[in-house]
Amino acid sequence: MIAQEPDGEMPLDRWLAGYIRDVPDHPRPGVLFKDYSALLAEPRAFAAAVDFLAELCSRRRATKVAGLEARGFLLGTPVAVRCELGFVPVRKKGKLPGRTLSRAYELEYGSDVIEIQQDALGPRDRVIVLDDVLATGGTALAAASLIAETGAQVVSVAVLLELGALSGRRRMERDLAGVPLDALITA
Repeated sequence: MIAQEPDGEMPLDRWLAGYIRDVPDHPRPGVLFKDYSALLAEPRAFAAAVDFLAELCSRRRATKVAGLEARGFLLGTPVAVRCELGFVPVRKKGKLPGRTLSRAYELEYGSDVIEIQQDALGPRDRVIVLDDVLATGGTALAAASLIAETGAQVVSVAVLLELGALSGRRRMERDLAGVPLDALITA
């Protein structure tokens, strides 16, 4: 899939949305998966997404980027490098060495547990939580809770793609009052 580069008249979100395809019944029947592999494969589109997210880090005065496993790593690490900030992985249970903090959460089609290293962040850190997709908000809320437990402050939750029909934004606004949710694309 090749989307035409914006000509100044097409908004960035609409241009980048051209790189996202729907994959029905993945990973299970009834789920409509949003595949953005083509966006990652197109250097100009990938750079534009990273630039947008990096601008959010600057605007929110973040000191660290927390990327959510696994696809949040694909966006979070280049954003952290671009902003010259540290990157903190938020991983599935059992993947991180040392002492960790854990949080269980519900997904749109199941449940899981994520962890962060206990000493990854401290009270002086201002953290942007970065993931690829916001669906129901469960993963982002669990990550924000873990980050708060370290003493750090969550200054934003940022995503490439928000799935509006799954009401994750409403849940985030209710449970993380005062923390902005920034989405580049809404579908």
